Amino acid sequence: MATLADYGPEVRAEVKQVREVVSNLHQQLIKWNLVVWTAGNVSQRLHTADLFVIKPSGLRYEYLTPSSMVVVDLDGNVVDGAEAPSSDTASHAYIYRNMPDVYGVVHTHSTYATAWAATGQNIPCGLTMMGDEFGGPVPVGPFRLIGSEAIGKGVVETLKKYPKSPAVLMQNHGPFTIGKDAEGAVKAAAMTEEVAHTMWAACQLGDIIEIDQSDIDKLNDRYQNVYGQH
Repeated sequence: MATLADYGPEVRAEVKQVREVVSNLHQQLIKWNLVVWTAGNVSQRLHTADLFVIKPSGLRYEYLTPSSMVVVDLDGNVVDGAEAPSSDTASHAYIYRNMPDVYGVVHTHSTYATAWAATGQNIPCGLTMMGDEFGGPVPVGPFRLIGSEAIGKGVVETLKKYPKSPAVLMQNHGPFTIGKDAEGAVKAAAMTEEVAHTMWAACQLGDIIEIDQSDIDKLNDRYQNVYGQH
């Protein structure tokens, strides 16, 4: 089985950089109240090789360092790292194999998003910011047991039905988010929790006024192609 020493200097240099990125982004999960204890994980795929970097399993966030991040191939085999990789590694690997434009994946158990997942409900698109970020509702995916690529399959199946959404709420489990890099996936995780909380609050006040899909499409197009710096 290949080790990191079998790869060239360009790959090893990117591994070093991505390890730092992934390690640091786990602190953002804490900052935005998206995880507790050792739950959740961030990964980022390399551009120079079919590898990705992911959090080790069961290690507390305050102990995470770039060197503790684990490098695995797209079949989930460890290429470099002293620790065992996250128990979600097979699902991250499945997502990367089947969604070639995705270079970042995040999983959390954030409170309000996971509450929607526990009820098996999509988060309805009742906010313009949801149209911007998700292009519609935040969808719920099927119930799948952890420990294999089954959750990854459920994520991919669901996002194929909701191609503008960077997030899926896996039923009875929690949100998975994707991005063009790990930072983009962390942003999507934070936004998922924000809209989950707000739409839960809206439900306490009355019926949610959902936005027409034609207006959602306009919002999403503006946000993706006009908003921000280019």
